[in-house]
Amino acid sequence: MTAPDPDGALAEQLLRLTRRVHRIQKRHLGHGDLGITPAQSRLLRTLAHYGSPPRMADLAERLEVVPRAVTTLVDGLEAAGMVRRVPDQANRRVIRIELTDNGRTALSELRRVRRSAAEEILAPLTAAQRAVLGELLDTLVDGTAVVRPGADTD
Repeated sequence: MTAPDPDGALAEQLLRLTRRVHRIQKRHLGHGDLGITPAQSRLLRTLAHYGSPPRMADLAERLEVVPRAVTTLVDGLEAAGMVRRVPDQANRRVIRIELTDNGRTALSELRRVRRSAAEEILAPLTAAQRAVLGELLDTLVDGTAVVRPGADTD
């Protein structure tokens, strides 16, 4: 007889929550006129974090996908007028990807959609529960425990 696996149940809860988050975001994205996929949304958000237009290889590395996947995403976003390919000033053989004004507008809408989806997910929680959840998520994201002065530790 095997003992119950409490971490297995917790892992399943995390996976179910992740799927729910994706479903809700996708539904919220579908209600707008953006016409972009969740993967394109992720590429736009990633692109916005660069100080200057990155190369496709940089995007592929940051997104942890193969370069061909980035090419497909950029093709779709370029056709929608949200990004453009521009030659590198120092090496004209290198192509960089930059946001257009339409891309920046889409990012603003994406942020609104994400906030709306997050609010839907967090609605059942009180402010205190949200604060605790935020601390727990920070710990999981950072991979290190955050110990507050006077807090009980195990």
